[in-house]
Amino acid sequence: MTMTSGRRSASPRPGGEGGDGQDDGSPAGRPGRIRGRRARLALTLCLSLLILVTAGAGWIYLRLNGNIDTFDAGGLSDDRPPAGSSKGENVLVIGSDARTDGNSALGGGEKDDIGRSDTAFLLHVYADHKHAVAISIPRDTLVTIPPCRLPDGRWTRTQSDTMFNEAYSVGETAKGNPACTQNTVEKLSGLRVDHTVVVDFKGFAGLTQVVGGVKVCVPQDVYARDLNPHLTSRGTLLFPKGEQTVSGQKALDYVRIRHGIGDGSDIGRIKRQQAFVASLMKEVKDKGLTPTKLLPLADAATKSLTVDPGLGSADKLISFAMSLQDIDLHNTKFVTIPWRYQGEHVAVVQPDADALWAALKADRTLDGTDASGGKKASAQAAASASPSPSAPVSGAGVSLAVYNGTTTKGLAARAASALTTQGFAVTGTATAKTQDHATTLIEYGPGDEAAARTVAQAVPGARLVSMTAPGLSLVLGQDYVDAPAAPASTSPAPTGVPSQVADGARSADDNPCANLTYG
Repeated sequence: MTMTSGRRSASPRPGGEGGDGQDDGSPAGRPGRIRGRRARLALTLCLSLLILVTAGAGWIYLRLNGNIDTFDAGGLSDDRPPAGSSKGENVLVIGSDARTDGNSALGGGEKDDIGRSDTAFLLHVYADHKHAVAISIPRDTLVTIPPCRLPDGRWTRTQSDTMFNEAYSVGETAKGNPACTQNTVEKLSGLRVDHTVVVDFKGFAGLTQVVGGVKVCVPQDVYARDLNPHLTSRGTLLFPKGEQTVSGQKALDYVRIRHGIGDGSDIGRIKRQQAFVASLMKEVKDKGLTPTKLLPLADAATKSLTVDPGLGSADKLISFAMSLQDIDLHNTKFVTIPWRYQGEHVAVVQPDADALWAALKADRTLDGTDASGGKKASAQAAASASPSPSAPVSGAGVSLAVYNGTTTKGLAARAASALTTQGFAVTGTATAKTQDHATTLIEYGPGDEAAARTVAQAVPGARLVSMTAPGLSLVLGQDYVDAPAAPASTSPAPTGVPSQVADGARSADDNPCANLTYG
C-alpha cells in the first residue's frame, strides 16, 4: 500500500501558480502577502491625498474668485496713453473711504456713501522686476477730471481745477468710480495704467491682521478728538507716543489721522501712509512670499478688493503678486508728486512733475539708473559706441538755476523746460542782473566743473565761466534766442527726476521713525 506524505498538494490556486504570493501557512509565505497589502495601501493613500489636495486647491481658488469684485472697464477713456509706452507696469492703488458693505462700522459716516479716494498712488514696477516706485497723489490736488461714464451711459463733461479725490465719485457708482480715477491719473501722468486695485476699510483692516500687525511711529500722544475733530473733549488715548505695532481698527485709525499730528495737512498724512505701506510690505516680505503664506493674505485682501478685469481672477491676481517677489525693499521707493500749496488746495509743480513721469516712461529709477531689464540698456550701449551729434545728453544728478540775460520774455522758462526733459534739475528761473548778454554763460563754483561741462553739452556754444561762489547757473544770451529750435521729434527723453523729488524718497526698508516728517 502506497503511503502519501503529510504535505499539502501543490496544485494551483486561484490567483497564482503553486500558491506563489499566497499565505500557505509557512513562514516563507507571509512577507510577500504583507508587502503586497502595504503597497496597495500606500498607493490608495497617495491617490486619496492627491485628490484631497487637488480638491482643496480648487476650493481655495473658487473661494478667492468669489471674493473678487471687478469694476466696469467700459468707463475707461478712448483717449488713453498708448500701450507699451514703457516696458514696466503701472498699477493704480486706490484706498476708498466708501461706507457701503459694512465699512461704516470701521470708518463712521453714512452707510450708503459711495465715497472718495482717501489715498491713491501709482506704483511703477520697472521692467527688470527688481525696482519699483510709488508716486502718491494728494487728495486735495487740483487736476483735470476727464469725461466719465454715468450709470445711464451718458458721459460727464471735462472738469478743470477739481480736487483729485472727487474723481472717484464722479461716476456715481462703486463699479464705475475706479475707471474715472484711472482716467484722471492717465490724463495727469501721460502713463497708461495697466491695472487698478481699490481697497476699502475692511480689506485694509483684514490685511494688517493677517500679517500680525504693522510697526508704526507716533511723534506724540494721539487722542480720539485727533481722529474726530467734532468731539467736545479729547477722549480716550488712541496711540501713545513712540514706536508700536497696530492692526485692524487701530491700523485704520493710524492712517486716517490728519488733524492731530503736525500741521493737520494731507501732505503730512501721506508721509505717514507711505511709511505704513512700506512697513506692511516689509512684514509680508519677512514672512516669505510663497503660495503657503500668500493664500491667507490673498483671502483677506480679496474679500474687499475691487480690481480691473485684467486681475479679475485668483490665478491672475496671485500670479501678479508672485511676479513682485524679487523686488528688493531698498529698491522700492515712495515719493509724492511735485506739489505746492495753492490756497487751501495743492497744485502740481511743473516741469518737475513731467520730468518724473518721463523718467518712468524711460524705465529710469529716481537716481537715473536704467531699470529696463537689459534689452533697452544694451541698445543704448550700442548707440553710445557710435556717437552722433544729436545724441541726447543725460543731466541726471545735475542741478542748476536758469537766468534770462535778454529782453525776450519767457526765455528762462523755455530753457528750463528743455533742460528738464534731458534730466537736469532746474532749481529756479529768474531775470539776470542785466539783459544785454550776447553770449550764453555757464557759471560754476568750486567742485562743479564736471557738472558745468555736462550743461555745456546740452547748450552748444555756451561759454564756461569759473566763479568763486558755490553753485551752478545758466545765464542765457542773445545767441540762445537766435539758435534754431530742435525738432520736437529729436527732443531727448528725460533720464532723471529733480533732486528735490529724489532726495525726499522713502525706501521700503527704512526705519518707521526715520525720514518721516509730519507736515
